[in-house]
Amino acid sequence: MPNLPKISSVLELYYGRDPYLDAWLLHFMTENNIEHLANPRENASPEQMRFMVDLDENQVFAPCSDWMLKNLLMSKMTEELRLEYRSKWRQLVTLIKDFTGDEYIKKKVLALCRHKFQKVFKSPFVIPSRLIKRLLTIFLSQTAQQDPFEARKREFNKRAKRVVESPLFFRFLSACPSSTMGCQRIQDLRWELDLLELKRLFCLSTWDAIWKNEHFAPETNLVNGELAKIWDEFDQVMTKLMGPGIKTELKILYLPNSAGGILFDIMVIKSLIRQGHKVILALKEGFYYDYPVFWDYENDPILAEELKGATFLENHQVSKRELLKALRENDLVVISDGTRERLNLCRTSVTFARAWKESDLIFAKGEGNFRRLIMTSHKFTRDILAFYRDKQGQLHFAFKEKSPRVRKVTEKEILAKAEEIKRQMREAKANGQKVMFYSAIVGSIPGQTKVAINILNRFVDYLRSRLDGTFIINPAEHFEPGLDGDDLMYMWEIVQRSGLIDVWRFQTVADIEKSFELMGQKVPPIWAGKDATFSTGCTKEMQIALEEQRKYPEMQIIGPSPEKFFRRREYGVGKFFDASIER
Repeated sequence: MPNLPKISSVLELYYGRDPYLDAWLLHFMTENNIEHLANPRENASPEQMRFMVDLDENQVFAPCSDWMLKNLLMSKMTEELRLEYRSKWRQLVTLIKDFTGDEYIKKKVLALCRHKFQKVFKSPFVIPSRLIKRLLTIFLSQTAQQDPFEARKREFNKRAKRVVESPLFFRFLSACPSSTMGCQRIQDLRWELDLLELKRLFCLSTWDAIWKNEHFAPETNLVNGELAKIWDEFDQVMTKLMGPGIKTELKILYLPNSAGGILFDIMVIKSLIRQGHKVILALKEGFYYDYPVFWDYENDPILAEELKGATFLENHQVSKRELLKALRENDLVVISDGTRERLNLCRTSVTFARAWKESDLIFAKGEGNFRRLIMTSHKFTRDILAFYRDKQGQLHFAFKEKSPRVRKVTEKEILAKAEEIKRQMREAKANGQKVMFYSAIVGSIPGQTKVAINILNRFVDYLRSRLDGTFIINPAEHFEPGLDGDDLMYMWEIVQRSGLIDVWRFQTVADIEKSFELMGQKVPPIWAGKDATFSTGCTKEMQIALEEQRKYPEMQIIGPSPEKFFRRREYGVGKFFDASIER
């Protein structure tokens, strides 16, 4: 095999620079089943990935730490990697032995998993957590189980609840240090108390002895030791992000990692809500050891009681509009991340990706989340606070600032832009003009976005020269850097549902042909026969247009007939162009 170029950092991994490296990377991505083109239904598109990770065009991202990726790409079985594989194997074997009643099935599943494991162990190329996810799927399907830890997690939550209701908990959380009385302003005192409460709740949420020990009764010196634990930079980072003088409301995405601990996580969330923030709690879609699952509340009365009043979004492909509506109306929204494995941004759901994008801050608990988000050179699109307790009881806290290249376009900014367009529409109507909205292909043909915008601008200029007393809205004239497809669709829907549109025109084949004529060009083959029905963005807009026409019958819809549109899916996540037609 030809020599691969030397890579000193995972940030140097790009497609399109060396054909042999491309082949090697594609082999790695497909073997781990995280390549979008190979499995677009399960794996996030590059646009969806950019909701969460700051990635250049053709840059490679793998859901693992730097050292793991380097070892796997070299197919090098280091001692560290060997220990990782073996740890996962022991965990799996214990699960199979403890939760498989039928001896025949137990032997079959163990033998099958051993074959799969030995194949990977001889040639280490699969991320250990991805391997375990496959083997867990085999175990669950062969034993016809959904969640073997269901009773265990209920018991963990029961034990945690018992501690919460005990005098020990009151003492732990309520002990008042005299140092807080030295403040100069009441706002500072309030923040010091909130900060102390958060620190103690974080500490409790990682103290797994609380729920793993059936009779948890720590000695006084142990409790005092926990109260005195020092978290590096915790106070400074939290004050910088949430302290006095910072904007009052943050949207926070919270990633828990264990039953039992989830009760303290919910207490953290309630503290954050009391401080004026909104929280999205992301649980697992299905069984992954002790991790809380989205459906656990249905079988666990303690968890159901703690989450009473929260809004559960079951849709894995919730739109930006629906998510923001849920956050406006509710302080706590619960979602699934769409996976049954350790945090894997390549496999998370559209809802999770949008929740990440709409958040200001990520709270990630547990060593698994810490490794995936902190122990990688990649920068993310949102600030991340990660924390966990190691096996020696040491608390670890890390803050990773979002990429300096990323600017979050806020809902307030989008709303302001939509309101400005609506103001122009009202002004035009007040001057006796008709308001026309023109829906057209912008990027439905990959690689042709600039051409599409040129076509759109030329044709709208042509319409303006021919139509007197008509105010025409050209979407291409309102694009700003930083706005992706989701932001634009959200903004335009606000405009489109304003009741101010008199004529809604959809691009036709004749419109495109006229545009090329105006440019002095023939229609290229790639544009032949195209019209607005080729765009899922326009398909969404046709649905809105028909709904608006039912409310405002006098509004005219011009262009291809509506039935020609509804062959396409939702617009591509984060794209300016559409998703493919379902087959």
